[in-house]
Amino acid sequence: SQKTRGTPHMRIAFLLHNAYAMGGTVRTTMTLADTLARRHEVELVSVFRHREKPRLGRSPEVPLRALVDRRPKSMDASDPLARRGGEFFPQGDSRSNQYHRLAEQRVIDWLRETDADVVVSTRAGLNALLARFGQRTVRIGQEHLTHDSHSHRLRTELQRWYGGLDALVTMTEADARDHRRGMRLTRTQVVAIPNSVPEPLVPPADPAARVVVAAGRLARVKRYEMLVDAFALVGAACPDWSLRIYGDGAERGRIADRITRHGLGDRVFLMGSATPLEAELVKGSIAAVTSAHESFGMTIVEAMRCGLPVVSTDCPHGPGEIIRHGENGLLVPRDSTRGMADALLALMLDDARRGEMGKAARAGAAKRFAPDDVAERYERLFSTLLEERVGRPAPPPPGPADWHGRATVLAATAGILARGAVRRGRREMGWVG
Repeated sequence: SQKTRGTPHMRIAFLLHNAYAMGGTVRTTMTLADTLARRHEVELVSVFRHREKPRLGRSPEVPLRALVDRRPKSMDASDPLARRGGEFFPQGDSRSNQYHRLAEQRVIDWLRETDADVVVSTRAGLNALLARFGQRTVRIGQEHLTHDSHSHRLRTELQRWYGGLDALVTMTEADARDHRRGMRLTRTQVVAIPNSVPEPLVPPADPAARVVVAAGRLARVKRYEMLVDAFALVGAACPDWSLRIYGDGAERGRIADRITRHGLGDRVFLMGSATPLEAELVKGSIAAVTSAHESFGMTIVEAMRCGLPVVSTDCPHGPGEIIRHGENGLLVPRDSTRGMADALLALMLDDARRGEMGKAARAGAAKRFAPDDVAERYERLFSTLLEERVGRPAPPPPGPADWHGRATVLAATAGILARGAVRRGRREMGWVG
């Protein structure tokens, strides 16, 4: 399809920790890459690979390459450098134990050799490597967690290197503010661009269903025991309703015990993981979120795109920016089980209000989180930063990193834009697809 008018054709690479695994970061990165690939040359680069095919599948339009093969019989598994500790990946990042010398060297070599115009890295530790070792490209770090969720140690490490990024993209405006305030990034743009969620391939939820749904890792931060407690408070008033919780995780046993303690084994169900999730979400008529904090809230948007109103704790940072209280869902105080129960009950008892909120949720999410709209925001950021690069060198990382001087950067940037002009010219002449 045709590129967006006024947007230069770009080579864009996304650097992920492990594109072969499950997870929200992988899913949203693939959605963004697929959307951008309609107009640009896009590549997914996974630091690690542990299986034959990605768990989430992938579009044939977007090439995927891995830098380190962790499958048992691979050459990399027996490489001596895989047994030596790394020295550049931030130790405060929770995945630092996986970044041995071999992984670091492969990432650094790729950053030095890539011909991408724009590189987008997708976790804090990789952002630091991109800032430190990225060469001629526009360097953009994504923050899929939050500034406040990082340890003091990691924040200190990121503070040292993040000045080498052209931009840092957060999922919410609140987290962008936290990064601006907490990191003092004078030359790095900090911008909020939400994750995108594709339109579901299933019909919208039936507001007449008597089912509350919740989805996510069964982890302590999600506080599903609080949700079970809240449902227990309203169960007697709504005997024909049930609660389904989708996901797997370490807290499964604890949640199951809470269900048993309330005597709700025939009404509250731990459903396990479901792919695609949308096919299960539409069986409910209310979605519930009881998290202590959410960096974004993918399941909130997924539920809304399925036509469900969402009842959520008003926790930092995502829910309050996604949910418009009383319009497409309800926000309740973060630690109030009674507040969650009252909000659920209000919707459980009012079919018409559920239906109206569900329609508003679906329409609003389609406008705000559609892949095309989110991709356009990234395109504008990329092209602006590429244009700026002509007029100034990329900021040198604030530390002992490789730096080749202003002339090299300006020459390389002119080359990037010249390549883009040549590619555009060829397209207009019909020489390339």
